[in-house]
Amino acid sequence: MNFLQKTSSVLLLLIGAAATAAQADEAKQGHELFLKRGCYLCHGTVGQGGIAGPHLVPDTLPVDAFSAYVRTPAREMPPFSEKILSGAELHAIHAYLISLPKSPAADSIKLLPKPGK
Repeated sequence: MNFLQKTSSVLLLLIGAAATAAQADEAKQGHELFLKRGCYLCHGTVGQGGIAGPHLVPDTLPVDAFSAYVRTPAREMPPFSEKILSGAELHAIHAYLISLPKSPAADSIKLLPKPGK
């Protein structure tokens, strides 16, 4: 591997690390906004859903569909205009939701009773 290839590899690693850090920062900001704007009241603290709102995780809509729905919802949810929630804030909330890990399968949780036992 020559000098140029090594330099390119290191540069790509640094760019990747910076992008990952930026995504983590955006997801952290999104979590704060999710709580501050009251999304958790209907959708649960980790998007699991609740009595008043459907689950948002793990099947989070793509960002464009998510944004369109938040701006002009079809159900009980009030619309969140740009005056209430900026586009950047909306993207940060989406980044938070997609950063959440999927729940483990119920049969992998040792404390839960197994069906038929």
